[in-house]
Amino acid sequence: MFNWLLKFADNTKLFGKVQSELDSTGLQQDLQRLLDWSREWQMEFNVEKCEVMHFTGGTNRNYRYHMDHKVLEVVKEEKDLGVLITNDLKALQQCTAACNKASRDLGMIKKTIVYKSKEVLLNMYKLLVRPHVEYCTPVWSSCYQKDKTLIQRVQHRFTRMIPGFSKLPYCERLKRLGL
Repeated sequence: MFNWLLKFADNTKLFGKVQSELDSTGLQQDLQRLLDWSREWQMEFNVEKCEVMHFTGGTNRNYRYHMDHKVLEVVKEEKDLGVLITNDLKALQQCTAACNKASRDLGMIKKTIVYKSKEVLLNMYKLLVRPHVEYCTPVWSSCYQKDKTLIQRVQHRFTRMIPGFSKLPYCERLKRLGL
């Protein structure tokens, strides 16, 4: 049995492939060792915040795990460093959340910026909107066309905001803006 431990700042992740009762027992033992270590070094976990996520798969039996005699809550999604991870490992929810944030910022630009030159709007788009749909894309980048289309809509909407661009074909708008 081989489990992995990842730490970043005050976040700790213990994970492994669990296909049998023996694997589950090994993961629980590693969890207990981690808890013992944290007490020894006076870096205790807030057990109330600890959770378990079972990733979908044919052999996943959703075993239960505990810390300090408390059964850990099973979750289907978790936000980690700003990226929404779901137990099915699909990017739909992350993509939707990123596009919603980007759309809100795009709407704010449209309502508040009076001087709507191509340069000003392009800089605002690159500064405020685009980071939402590009943040951590190697982690969550979607392989589904419907998710890509959702992201593309944000950029499409932006390109129509540029004075004199709304009647141009989308590909021409992108070319002229260097996008």
